Amino acid sequence: MLPTGVFYHESFSRRSYLTIGTRLQDFPAAFDRVKKYENFKLIECPEVEEKLILQVHDNGLLEGVSRDSLCSTAWHSAGGVVLAGEMVYEGKLRNAFCYIGAGGHHAGKSYFWGYCCFNDVVLSITNLRNKFGKLRFAILDTDAHHGDGTRELLSSDADTLHFCICGSNYISNDKTKVDVSYWNLNREEYVNVVKNGFCEMAKDFKPDLIYWYFGHDTHVGDYGDIGLTVNEYVKIAKIVKDLAKQICNEKLVVVLGGGSVSYIAKESTLAIIEELLKLD
Repeated sequence: MLPTGVFYHESFSRRSYLTIGTRLQDFPAAFDRVKKYENFKLIECPEVEEKLILQVHDNGLLEGVSRDSLCSTAWHSAGGVVLAGEMVYEGKLRNAFCYIGAGGHHAGKSYFWGYCCFNDVVLSITNLRNKFGKLRFAILDTDAHHGDGTRELLSSDADTLHFCICGSNYISNDKTKVDVSYWNLNREEYVNVVKNGFCEMAKDFKPDLIYWYFGHDTHVGDYGDIGLTVNEYVKIAKIVKDLAKQICNEKLVVVLGGGSVSYIAKESTLAIIEELLKLD
């Protein structure tokens, strides 16, 4: 039985670009809830290597992040996502959930903003291609805000499907870059966008690994509130887990994105991890 890897670093609970330390204040003690699962494996996030950063970002961004004290967790945040992608792809883990102290999807080639420092998912993709050759990826981004940095970095990458549920509608000519607006969607319709939109496109696309960039900022009462609850997050977790089982041998990496409320962070992430741990 392959384990589900949960990637975490103690600094994420002390200091975070997203919330200056309070969002994950209940961790690591909160992991007691999921330690009962035999396939739960807690893994400490390493620092990402500078040479990999410079394959994705320019030196100006690296210097800017280095000077920004609020980005102090960025190296371990990105490093955990990079290691998770590698361990899942190599078959050392069934799937993975990555906690972060600094986000990723607003970091482009030469800029970072919106509580993001290094683009963790693109760094992970780059690392996998460095080590294993030409691979295809699918990214589902359900953070409340558009993943502009990820879109910029992957704009010419026809081997990556980037599907973002955000504030506007868009589809590229090659249908590998897609935005679906959440305006006027109720909770059930939002989940159906994942099931009938992203999943159907991913089945045709046939990725080698799926990333879910999950932001609980969409939750009722959080700063990007669009009316979602933990119930919707669990439904989406089951949908993408089943999708990964169908099309890429269960290779799924969930990456924590935006959100600021500690009790929502605790309940939503642990509920998703519990779904990942289930063996159905």
